Amino acid sequence: MRGLLPRPRERGFTIIEVAIVIMIIMILVAVSVPGYRIIVRHAKEDTLRDDLRTMRIMIDHYTADKEKAPQTLEELVEAGYLPEIPVDPRTESADTWEVVMEEKDSVSIKGERGIVDVKSGSNEVDSSGQKRYSDW
Repeated sequence: MRGLLPRPRERGFTIIEVAIVIMIIMILVAVSVPGYRIIVRHAKEDTLRDDLRTMRIMIDHYTADKEKAPQTLEELVEAGYLPEIPVDPRTESADTWEVVMEEKDSVSIKGERGIVDVKSGSNEVDSSGQKRYSDW
């Protein structure tokens, strides 16, 4: 029975072994975090690009179907063109979209100005460093 018990100095890890494992983990984290941030940024940019494309297409469909441009983004939701106003991935809010109103309403008999384009409310620069998200 005595031979089955470990000797006192064989129990657990030494402080050196623990320190080495912690340093390896810290190095792995230091290498992976910047890559993760880049991946997240590109994913948000892709989402923004898709949301803008979808909203622009739905604005065009609404305008063609109703023979007038929508007055607000909420009109697109109410008319069933969008299930909901998407969240701007750069500002993380559905209320920050910037709408571009038409100069002169050439479609509507009522003379109301409507939305012709939508842009992100973020003034941050994209990952290419050349354009602001609000200029997409």
